Amino acid sequence: MSKNIFIQMKTYRLFLAMLIIFVGYCCNAQNTVFGVVEDDSGPLSFATVYVPTLEIGATTDVDGSFRIDDIPNGSYTLVISYTGYVSQTQQLLLEGGEQGFNFLLAKGTSLDEIVVSGTLRPVSKLKSPVPVEVFNKTFFRMNPTPSVFESLQNVNGVRPQLNCNICNTGDIHVNGLEGPYTFVLIDGMPIVSGLSTVYGLTGIPQSLIERVEIVKGPASTLYGSEAVGGIINVITKKPANAPETSVE
Repeated sequence: MSKNIFIQMKTYRLFLAMLIIFVGYCCNAQNTVFGVVEDDSGPLSFATVYVPTLEIGATTDVDGSFRIDDIPNGSYTLVISYTGYVSQTQQLLLEGGEQGFNFLLAKGTSLDEIVVSGTLRPVSKLKSPVPVEVFNKTFFRMNPTPSVFESLQNVNGVRPQLNCNICNTGDIHVNGLEGPYTFVLIDGMPIVSGLSTVYGLTGIPQSLIERVEIVKGPASTLYGSEAVGGIINVITKKPANAPETSVE
């Protein structure tokens, strides 16, 4: 009987020792990264510091300080970003413990310019030879409508017109010219402008609009005789940027 008790106690002690070693290992496997993000004038508040591979991060406080806890051992890349500043990266080799850093961000030269397709190829707005008006999705969301056809009535100089109440077809007038003189594109691909609504313009919901680029005035030298009145280029959302579900 005493021998069995001795064996049980010995097994219990062995299990307890293994548990302590395992808990200690787990505790040592967690790391902490802390530091300060600043520029030439002082600390930067609300700067973003994150580890992309782990999808964890933190935001700096009013003093520019940040702290990221519970990072497992390994090699990672730390990304520091702030609007209007050049982002930095820091390589991390974590083997248990804490590591501190001090980051000095430099201001960026300029933000990315809006890219338009007024010349059949992506160019910056400043370099476009024709004046292009860009209306983003926020502009159309302020006046919700069922489709793109109705949304364009909120743009000055653009007037959608319903020509047949029975078949529900129409065209789009730009600067007073008739619909056949308006060149309509979807993602840069032309459609039959005089019969644009028949070929699906009324079937595009407003939720799919990323932006609309409009050129008012003749642009027949670039697009042909149909672009005497103007051009309407409807840019739809990319699947990677569109939400999985949306409600209107």
